Amino acid sequence: MPTTGHPLDPRLLRSFLAVAEELHFTRAATRLYVAQQALSRDVRRLERELGAELFVRTTRRVTLTADGERLVPYARRVLAAQEELLAAFGQARPLLVDLNHPDLGTSRRVLHRARGLAPECELMARYESGLTGAAVELLAGRLDVSFGRFAGLDPALRAGLDHQLVRLEPMAVVLPEDHPLAALEAVPLDALAGESVYAGAGNPRTPEWTDLAYRLFEGRGISVAPPVPLAVGHEEFERMMAKMCNPILAVVDFPAMPARVLRPLIHPIPLSPVSLVWRKGLAHPGFDALRRAVLELTAEEGWSRRPAGGWIPATDVDLMSVNN
Repeated sequence: MPTTGHPLDPRLLRSFLAVAEELHFTRAATRLYVAQQALSRDVRRLERELGAELFVRTTRRVTLTADGERLVPYARRVLAAQEELLAAFGQARPLLVDLNHPDLGTSRRVLHRARGLAPECELMARYESGLTGAAVELLAGRLDVSFGRFAGLDPALRAGLDHQLVRLEPMAVVLPEDHPLAALEAVPLDALAGESVYAGAGNPRTPEWTDLAYRLFEGRGISVAPPVPLAVGHEEFERMMAKMCNPILAVVDFPAMPARVLRPLIHPIPLSPVSLVWRKGLAHPGFDALRRAVLELTAEEGWSRRPAGGWIPATDVDLMSVNN
């Protein structure tokens, strides 16, 4: 069997072994809490890297090839060694989970569900206030997972990371109480024409969010508010926003602010794609619980469904098509 010339991703071996033991892609995908398309993609990638066909697939059955049979004991030994390593080191340390902000509901709910699924694991929250800032920490090994708009990352950062879609989160606008649009229950996007809306411009931790705003506002006569001094912490952010009085681009579960009202955006309904993001090769039992929590909540809440009239940047749609 040819060698790859570089280390194999243990996830690929785990995917292979699940299919080898189940001899059924759907059952294997259910066992691993992944989409069947993602599992098939992992198996094809492993076959490419090894230069060997591992399964014979027909409409009725899946069987191992001779090379597939030969790989099974090697895969089991590699994964067993990894489990021993985790027992010695991985499980002894907490999984560091960046929620971006302590009051954002989507990431907090995923973490809460994962803690319930794996009470023996320590999942510790961190707050990096933006996926770009967190991505640097992920790649350096100072964080394990984060949440945010994966398509908004620089491709050089994305190359070392992987992601799983969590939610297409409806977006909103935060308005001063005396703003003319504050009386509306929902704000049509075109009603913001002529406004300068704060979307984190100049914040080095959140360019993926500012980029989303530029794409949303393009051709609508809405401008992105210029940079302001970087505010750290709730009080400083609220003080800075009170001084500038601009509408703020947000999501529907954005935390309440004094003298401000939150209104969903409509016509179209803009959606912020939120993914669970991690560095490639991450292995930790708490991470497995997070991915399972994402699948459960997405199914229960319909988080990944795109509503009629929902808007998503084309770049994000393309990336989601590749990764799902």
